[in-house]
Amino acid sequence: MTPTTSESEIPSDEAIARDATLEDIETVAARLGLGPDDIERYGSNKAKLRQEAVDAAIQRGRRGSLVLVTGITPTPKGEGKTVTSVGLAQGLARLGEDVSVAVREPSLGPVFGIKGGAAGGGYSQVLPMEDINLHFTGDIHALTAAHNLVSAMLDAHVHHGNELDIDVDRISWGRSLDVNDRALRETVVGLGGSVNGPPREDGFMITAASELMAVLCLASDLSDLKRRVGRIVVAADTEGTPVTVDDIGATGAVSALLRDALRPNLVQTIEGVPAFVHGGPFANIAHGTNTLVADEVGLALSDYVVTEAGFGADLGAEKFLDIVSRQGAAPEAVVVVATVRGLKRHGLDMWPADFDVLAKPDPDAVRDGLPNLFHHVDVLREYGLPAVVAINRFPDDTDAEVEEILDACATREIPASVSTAHADGGAGAEELATLVREQVESGRADLRPMYELDDSLTEKIRAVATRVYGASDVTFSKQAQKDLERLTDDGFDSLPVCLSKTPYSLSDDASKTGTPTGWTLHVRELYPAAGAGFVVALTGDVLTMPGLPARPAALDIDVDDDGEIHGLF
Repeated sequence: MTPTTSESEIPSDEAIARDATLEDIETVAARLGLGPDDIERYGSNKAKLRQEAVDAAIQRGRRGSLVLVTGITPTPKGEGKTVTSVGLAQGLARLGEDVSVAVREPSLGPVFGIKGGAAGGGYSQVLPMEDINLHFTGDIHALTAAHNLVSAMLDAHVHHGNELDIDVDRISWGRSLDVNDRALRETVVGLGGSVNGPPREDGFMITAASELMAVLCLASDLSDLKRRVGRIVVAADTEGTPVTVDDIGATGAVSALLRDALRPNLVQTIEGVPAFVHGGPFANIAHGTNTLVADEVGLALSDYVVTEAGFGADLGAEKFLDIVSRQGAAPEAVVVVATVRGLKRHGLDMWPADFDVLAKPDPDAVRDGLPNLFHHVDVLREYGLPAVVAINRFPDDTDAEVEEILDACATREIPASVSTAHADGGAGAEELATLVREQVESGRADLRPMYELDDSLTEKIRAVATRVYGASDVTFSKQAQKDLERLTDDGFDSLPVCLSKTPYSLSDDASKTGTPTGWTLHVRELYPAAGAGFVVALTGDVLTMPGLPARPAALDIDVDDDGEIHGLF
């Protein structure tokens, strides 16, 4: 089981992307049954679907099978879900299936920060890589403008008489920017006298954390988008009554800014598989997956759609299955991505992660970390879905370490395959694709959400905490208890819940690796994401505006005299 390609032999993602021969986007669209009039070209290699084509596809109904890609509890570097998603789609195409892949749009914050882009990697990436990781088709810029239009109209309403009697100390809608900038987390606006005021505390979030991003990704069509935008809560009046975007009259203008952003973007993988790169909500305070529209269009035009959920199965898959799938995008199989590196971290009980130590061969640590993988698989089976384990193999992983995972999965009758999609493209994921297709064709999927919508908010949170995370109990702060009463009084108790916690542990404490037991989930605050259609429960400090690290990726990015961009990854 020797790796097919050594690390020194694999060119950089940038070099691979630059050397790739891209097909004209009309050729890619034709694989979905779309003609030239169904797309709006953005140059030769990317396009947006025209609204008429989107409507026709959705009206046609579901033809294909949805495969969800999730993972184990990750390290800060991630375990390669996007690489696996793209590789799996290419593997299915090699098996002769009509397939498309749907992934999130990268945010400029991570691109210039620590994680880099989000277009896959190696020989399993979506192209054109530079365009996708930078401005792309302008969707995120449109969201930034729309978010800040709401902010401006809200402050203008207060300034010009405040007819709605808005309590300026209870304005919950801040401002947004698609860049990591910690200095903007907490700000004061309205300084300079009454012509600019009144002064009040404010702050910025990264655009991916805006509720408008979640709204865009859950809207089924333009009219649904407008309904969702209109019901977003932006403040409360002096009596505590919610004030919405509709109330301040911003719904129409915001929806106009987002009209084109709602149309899916079409690009291609390095092997020419159609790829929808569309939307990118925060995977913590929101649901963390690409747009529902992209999934539904893909399901109408393909036999298989591979889509990805954020973080591990406890956060990403749970939110997909309890929030997104209630609207129709129900998967028929789930892939759990595991790495030797990630399992060793759990086996060594290591936090923070020391990647130099994790690079050293240690089959025993892999074996000790396997309960984390099995926890995620067991949770997915409790949802009623068949799961396949994809071992995303790194060049330095030893045969002994990989065999520990394969043998343990075989003992538990969990289908598992080694994926070398990064180094080998679709050929490196063909065995995985075969296993996934077998699970889909078995017809065993019977999705059962973790809770019912008519359960109380407390019951919903407790179900996720105990049945998904493995907590023994849940406690609510005094503030959270007040929030529960207020949310129920305001009629938000029928919504799904979106729990925000660290992605680096099944618990709410990042230092607790493996599969913690006997712990209690602490909920400190709740608020409505009424436009998106869920209630957010915060279980720790959540940064909605990341900061740049000591050595950001931006230091390595440059453009030469010929206009070639270097340093993106």
